[in-house]
Amino acid sequence: MKKKIAIVQVPPIFMDLEKTIALCCELIAGAAKNNAGLVMFPEAYIPGYPAWIWRLRPSTDFEKAKVMHRILVENSVDLSKDGLAKIRKVAKDNKITVAIGMNELNAEASGTTLYNTFAIISPDGKLANVHRKLVPTVAERMTWGRGDASGMNVVETPAGKIGGLICWENYMPLSRYALYTQGLELYLAPTWDYGPNWIGTMGHIARESGCWVASCATPFQGNDIPENFPYKKEVFPNEEEWFTDGDAVLINPFGKIAAGPMKREKGILYGEYDLQDIIDRRRSLDVAGHYSRPDIFSLTVKKSKQPLINMT
Repeated sequence: MKKKIAIVQVPPIFMDLEKTIALCCELIAGAAKNNAGLVMFPEAYIPGYPAWIWRLRPSTDFEKAKVMHRILVENSVDLSKDGLAKIRKVAKDNKITVAIGMNELNAEASGTTLYNTFAIISPDGKLANVHRKLVPTVAERMTWGRGDASGMNVVETPAGKIGGLICWENYMPLSRYALYTQGLELYLAPTWDYGPNWIGTMGHIARESGCWVASCATPFQGNDIPENFPYKKEVFPNEEEWFTDGDAVLINPFGKIAAGPMKREKGILYGEYDLQDIIDRRRSLDVAGHYSRPDIFSLTVKKSKQPLINMT
């Protein structure tokens, strides 16, 4: 039986938490009306990817970075205050699974460090999984802390057994394998990356895992940044410049593209997938089954949360 996924390729309301959440709710409801059982959003969708980190120099642009980072912190998600409550409600009202990227405050500790987080919300509106990006990429380390493996889980939903890694986490083979061994069926890869190399990587992961793979980045231009955003004309002077192309794509377990890629287009990519195709693919190659060699290789994953302090 075929299922339907909605892959969002619509820019957020940049650095505006409430307006972006309202947009998410609208997009989720629209996907449900189009009979999608799962809707997926890009990396750091709420309230947007901090694109300035690739343009500012720490030694000379400190003031600009400080102002922009403060705005990001003020518009990030606090899960301790049920910051995804409205999205959870619309997921429940529409009986749809939601997978969404966000900037998250570490409310359990200092309340000021940010994480690049990918959350899965089940059709009953419950927060089924929260994964923090293990290693922020290059300049991202000026913005996000390093997550632990407590969220490296596969979640069983009506859309299938789903899990995912964020952007260049997908280049970490042991991270991928940790998901494969949990019965993964639909592999989600929210990202800021795009282009032939990235799509090629997604095709490799599909063939390697025997999973369906969905990926998307935010298609983002200079005109998606509000006019009143600090230092816009200095840091993002070209209104027509594309920072990412989007390239939303759905790939089958044999590595063939089933939908997309949607390049420099703002909208929703819909695709159909059949979980029975996984059985056909893994009949010949099952890296977490008959193609594994646990007598030779072993992998230990420390999935417990890593607290900063233990109170005894």
